[in-house]
Amino acid sequence: MNDCVYIFLDEAGNLDFSRNGTQFFVLTSISTRRPFQTHRDLDDYKHDCLESDLDTEYFHCAEDNTHVRRRVFGLIAANMSALRIDSLVVEKSKTGPSLQEDKRFYPEMLGYLLKFVFQRELKSGARRLVVITDTIPVQKKRNAIEKGIQQTLARHLPVGVHYRILHHASRSHYGL
Repeated sequence: MNDCVYIFLDEAGNLDFSRNGTQFFVLTSISTRRPFQTHRDLDDYKHDCLESDLDTEYFHCAEDNTHVRRRVFGLIAANMSALRIDSLVVEKSKTGPSLQEDKRFYPEMLGYLLKFVFQRELKSGARRLVVITDTIPVQKKRNAIEKGIQQTLARHLPVGVHYRILHHASRSHYGL
């Protein structure tokens, strides 16, 4: 059994709690272990696209055409037994004013999600975690995310569990 779990994190929505902000803020994690079956299938499909004269450097839901998007989702669905997808959806209008500060909101919401993910993964034998987020361009936001992950890890991981927190470009890994 592989004791290393890869956890990919992404978000949707924004941290603007005014009327101009998004209605929801969503945090999603994908947990998986090697070998990455889904990645092999996606890589094969990427090369099928190249051989069909589609200039496919990477897949991206918002940018791919409908046919490519359907096929990618189909490949992911066919490999769901190798993945675990968890999401936390927050209706921002129901968030109290004291929690709306970036430095408090993001770490707390991330903590709720990761606590659940960590408990499950530790029960299934994980002893090492590699947590990967998309590259975060804004330093303030990067600091809040780092703090949230580190606080959650400190609270919920037993002594001896090794972890790394990495920020990679979304196109660098199929998990992102």
